[in-house]
Amino acid sequence: MDRYDKQILAILQEDATVPVAEIGERVGLTATPCWRRIQKLEEAGLILKRVALLDADKLNAGVTVFVSVRTSQHNLKWIRQFHGLMASIPEVTELYRMAGDTDYLLRVVVPDITAYDRVYKKLIQGAELADVSSSFAMEQIKYTTALPLDYA
Repeated sequence: MDRYDKQILAILQEDATVPVAEIGERVGLTATPCWRRIQKLEEAGLILKRVALLDADKLNAGVTVFVSVRTSQHNLKWIRQFHGLMASIPEVTELYRMAGDTDYLLRVVVPDITAYDRVYKKLIQGAELADVSSSFAMEQIKYTTALPLDYA
């Protein structure tokens, strides 16, 4: 990956709707070689997909809850069941398996505490859990989907 690829990725991370000709102009390439580079980045799996980022507040999903989950079950059957449960709850927007005291960390988006309580009940009814701890975000200071490109 050279500087052109990094510049192209930086532009696409900010706005995937920028026309190829404009991307090429901004990085110093004509449209055709720029398009070929984008295609190669997609084929290589560096560009996974192009999406629209939505305004959570305008969609009445402005409350973010970080949920720490611990379990005493550490077997494949439980893992598959838990992962399936998480996939079935649209309010769970991120799910991480962790090292340390917490087994899983979830990011949940909802309109209010009542809606979160419904998610919480789905969680505790759908999986055998040792502990569930919830932290409500008071303010979002930084949010980005852009990955750092200096390590590529």
